[in-house]
Amino acid sequence: MARESRKKERNMKTKTNSERTYYDDGFRKRSACLCFRSPSREEVLLVSSSGSPGNWVVPGGGQEPEETPGDAAIRELKEEAGVIGCVGKHVGDFEYEEGGKKKRTSVFCLMFEKELDEWLDQTESGRRRKWFNIKDALSELKKYKPRQCMYLEKSLKSR
Repeated sequence: MARESRKKERNMKTKTNSERTYYDDGFRKRSACLCFRSPSREEVLLVSSSGSPGNWVVPGGGQEPEETPGDAAIRELKEEAGVIGCVGKHVGDFEYEEGGKKKRTSVFCLMFEKELDEWLDQTESGRRRKWFNIKDALSELKKYKPRQCMYLEKSLKSR
């Protein structure tokens, strides 16, 4: 029992209002979602970057303890974009290193259900949301988060 507690402590770090969780191999647990406006997947939702508001990114963030990757994707979409969606296909898990930190992001397709008038990141940090056609979304992502292009490209190949 004590060993389990130590293992759990080692796999989490506290952050304001959340806990960072890690896989045993040291990768941070993250989830992201590609929210499509319709089943045709002609438009995808991006949000303004919290660190660079003039740039657009795929909604996503850290997984909370006891949260599944799919549940984290739904929560991140609501917090960052003020959008409610239904989780669909798992696109894949993407690993990368950023600033010496290892991250593994589980990416899901979500189908748009509704937009909220106000949402957490809009009121706290002025975050914006915008629907892009696929070509424009890829162009925006290439400018600031090129690795996120892989999420979108892979999701479109696996329709």
